[in-house]
Amino acid sequence: MPDLVKIALIGFGSMGKEIKRLADNSPEQFNVTEIFEIDKKISSDGKYDFDVAIDFTHPNQVIENLKTLAALGKNCVIGTTGWYDSLNDAKEIVEKANIGVVYGSNFSIGVQLFLKIIELSSKSLNQFEEYDIFVHEIHHKNKIDSPSGTALSIGKVIIDNLERKKEIFTETSHTKISPEQLHISSTRGGEVPGKHTVYIDSLADTIEISHSARNRSGFAFGALKAASWIKGKKGFFDFSNVFNSLLEI
Repeated sequence: MPDLVKIALIGFGSMGKEIKRLADNSPEQFNVTEIFEIDKKISSDGKYDFDVAIDFTHPNQVIENLKTLAALGKNCVIGTTGWYDSLNDAKEIVEKANIGVVYGSNFSIGVQLFLKIIELSSKSLNQFEEYDIFVHEIHHKNKIDSPSGTALSIGKVIIDNLERKKEIFTETSHTKISPEQLHISSTRGGEVPGKHTVYIDSLADTIEISHSARNRSGFAFGALKAASWIKGKKGFFDFSNVFNSLLEI
């Protein structure tokens, strides 16, 4: 039986509530012992009983939350997106405090499988110049960042594996784009939890590879998996490290 992991939730919006619901349904493995939100903020001089914090807050709060957790000597899972321009700062905080952190643009196991498929597809296109590739993502009207962190992760996988694509282009195109650009477009509206589609297109045919989230439970499940994985570890990890470990790659 896996060891009990005591969880602190930083942020108790839709994701925080879903994580608690899943944790409560597996009491032998997870126990939510602390919940921090607007009326109760985590403090560097507080006395808390948890092993790993899970942060689903706001991009502007991630570094300050991480500094507080570093001062407490607590490990963390960062599910918030849109803060990656501060990635080096976060890594420096983690290394200096000798704590463990897992971050990621998407904690869905299904999305990680999706990225593996995109990796293979992108490599294959090096042999077929007739095909172009581009990405579109759709999210609910309240999502703060655009394009999504997952879309940017998809873009990085494509650029790392398809030699003729050199840069990501995320703006609306009012003219033709360079063959070396990978266009990632976004739509915001409704209550869509998240849909990402990679199009592989030629004069002859179109291939569409899509991942659609039905709800937030997949993200919450992955965040709990990451919390269990990072308990007792030191270092700065991407969620792909957790996924590869689960696959024993």
